[in-house]
Amino acid sequence: MKQDNAKQTVLAVKSVNKPTPQSGNEAIVKGVVEKGDTVGKILEETAGKNVYPYISAARQVFPPLAFREGRSYVVVTDAATGLVKRFEYEIDMRRRLVVEGLENPVARVEAIEYVTLLSVVEAVINDNLFQAVADVGESPQLALQIAELFGAEINFIRDLQEGDSFAVLLEKRWREGEYRGYGRILAATFINQGKLFEAFLFRDGNNRAQYYNHKGENLRKTLLQAPLAFTRITSRFTMHRRHPILGVNRPHEGVDYAAPTGTPVKAVGDGTVVQKAWSGGYGNQIIIKHMAGLESMYGHLSGYARGLQTGLHVRQGQVIGFVGSTGLATGPHLDFRLRQGGRFINPVKAVNPRGEPVSAARKGEFEKTAAEELALLNGAKPLAGYTIESLVPERFEVHRKATSDEGSYKSERKTKRRHKTN
Repeated sequence: MKQDNAKQTVLAVKSVNKPTPQSGNEAIVKGVVEKGDTVGKILEETAGKNVYPYISAARQVFPPLAFREGRSYVVVTDAATGLVKRFEYEIDMRRRLVVEGLENPVARVEAIEYVTLLSVVEAVINDNLFQAVADVGESPQLALQIAELFGAEINFIRDLQEGDSFAVLLEKRWREGEYRGYGRILAATFINQGKLFEAFLFRDGNNRAQYYNHKGENLRKTLLQAPLAFTRITSRFTMHRRHPILGVNRPHEGVDYAAPTGTPVKAVGDGTVVQKAWSGGYGNQIIIKHMAGLESMYGHLSGYARGLQTGLHVRQGQVIGFVGSTGLATGPHLDFRLRQGGRFINPVKAVNPRGEPVSAARKGEFEKTAAEELALLNGAKPLAGYTIESLVPERFEVHRKATSDEGSYKSERKTKRRHKTN
């Protein structure tokens, strides 16, 4: 479908972003955190005075080790004295650290709010999901979000066919006149091999918002269909396979996914890392223990996600490592296996129960919300009537400490950009 079929409207969303001071009494330094940068180093390079109270204050609300390269910051100093007046650091798309004050600086983590566009994006797949998204002028990130949304329903590696289609109702965020990426997907439909899959965002009481189909069944299942979003299967689960290196017939009790070195590998389910180590022919391997004696195994990795350690609890869909060719491997691929009670099982045939459905007490509320989201998606209701508080209010705790998976994605090294204005 053509890009002009996408429907958009600007929402009247109040922004609480504080403008950066521009008076002649202040010097403003804007930059991007580079590898090796710390709060102290940044402040010393830009100011050099009253730095340590700022470092101490920042530590009270945000762990120093959680600072990541590629994130932007702002330092405001008094032009006459060189004293720091304000320091801002963008933790992620939703939160920023703010430290301000001359003598006794105080730190807080605050929400970043945006002017939001509500859009409907529709496309037919002629080649692959990435190309379909690109053909309507959207970012590859949208393809990843769609694959993650339906990842427990559709195997995007083996199941996509020409003629499949999707429609997505999502938020687009703007800040200070610049496009800042996608917000939440509110609703989506995906037709795969003639079968309709649906997703509706809903918050059941005080629980976090989740996606459900029109029956109120949770789209989230115990396991994802695959640990990689897009790749191809080169070897399936079988009890008789000729090993490509050893040249002998032996069981292959897993599935091999060919993908370029460095492709992110995701945990297929919630669990605890019980192994992160070299494991002979498997090379660099991760083993995650799930509920009911189930374990998932990821082999031949080129590396591990930052901060991943044995004993760490990981979430379904969290990046844990990267495709490689370590151990006995003829090329870059992921050896993925499931083990139940010590015995390997075929991942394709594994029992995969859903998460909790919408509670009976809120089924009526869900049906009303889903109907409104579907009306917006189908064009039966004007997008201009939507506000971010009207259907599924966005809530998150801005003062929480950084989670272990923040920064798990390997970011490209960005050129440091610092410019000073008065």
